[in-house]
Amino acid sequence: MSALLNFLNSDSIWIYVFIFCGKIIEVSIATLRIVLISRGERTVGSLVAIVEVTLWLLITGTVLTGFHSDFIKVIVFVAAFAIGNFIGSWLEEKLALGLSQIQVIVHEKEDENKLVNALREKGFGVTSMEVRGMEDTRYMLILILKRKLTKDALAFIDETCPNALVTIGDVEAKGGYMHNLKSRIFPLSDRFSPKK
Repeated sequence: MSALLNFLNSDSIWIYVFIFCGKIIEVSIATLRIVLISRGERTVGSLVAIVEVTLWLLITGTVLTGFHSDFIKVIVFVAAFAIGNFIGSWLEEKLALGLSQIQVIVHEKEDENKLVNALREKGFGVTSMEVRGMEDTRYMLILILKRKLTKDALAFIDETCPNALVTIGDVEAKGGYMHNLKSRIFPLSDRFSPKK
């Protein structure tokens, strides 16, 4: 422990590397923790918080100790914080945890049938319904899928029906199952299982 404290209080060039890399990791982990907790993974998010706070204490303490005489520590800390936010948001996008809902509105029944059949052939679960617009009937398709699959689904929808109105949002599933779509949406958590 004393070796660690001696290192943290040293004027070595490695202390700047420690602050820079440590702060990037800490902020990236913080972003991941927030996403995990907001997606209902409280246990994993809490475990990640232990690592995050440990890094925060070590790094912030190192910067605050003697920052009057070594302002470069503050500059390194601030730069690493900004980079950590960028990396954290990139990491969250790549992990794409959770579920998305895609709503597609088309004008013609033929477009609805074509899109529903094409999406189901690709393995996506689709619910379709007739809805009323301001002046006439429209057709709405609703897909709930893993966020990782959203880009593929959107590209396929655009390719199949380029004039469709598409909206996207994050959703949280509370129960139920999707017949024959286990590989597309499961596992959501231990609470969900397909009915036989």
